[in-house]
Amino acid sequence: MCDYSLHAVATRPAEVGETIVTTTFRGTSTRGFASEADMSVAVCLLPGTELAFADNVRYDNRWIWTRTINSRVGKFGKIDPHIPDRHHDAIEFPDGKYVLVTQLVEGQRATVLQLPVTQPLGEREHKPQTIADRPTITRLPIG
Repeated sequence: MCDYSLHAVATRPAEVGETIVTTTFRGTSTRGFASEADMSVAVCLLPGTELAFADNVRYDNRWIWTRTINSRVGKFGKIDPHIPDRHHDAIEFPDGKYVLVTQLVEGQRATVLQLPVTQPLGEREHKPQTIADRPTITRLPIG
C-alpha cells in the first residue's frame, strides 16, 4: 500500500529481491520508497512485506534531530488505520517498535526480502492483521 498522501504520485507494487530507496516525492512532503531505477515512481508495499536495510535504520522529524535504530530488518505494516488524514505506513522492527515510513531519512536502501502470502478472498480464515491490532507495539520517542 502507499500512504494516502501519495495519491498524485505514480505507483507500482514491490518485487522480491529489488532494492528500494527512501525518498521525498516531488510535489509532496511525504517520504516513501522508490526504485533505484526510477525515483519518481512510488514502490508500494503490502502489509507483511519484509525488508533488509543496507545500514541501521535512521529516522527524523525533519527539523531538529535524527535517530538510529540498531536494526537492519523490518516488516512493513499500517498503524492507526482508523484515523483519517494521517500517515499510516510504518516499518516494525524485531523489538516491537516502529517508525512511520514518512519519517525515514532519505537515501536509505533496502532490499525486499519477502512479500506476504496472499490467498484468494474465499480462502482467508481471518482478516489480515495491521500493526495497530498488535498489543506489543511501542512508539519510538518523538522528542
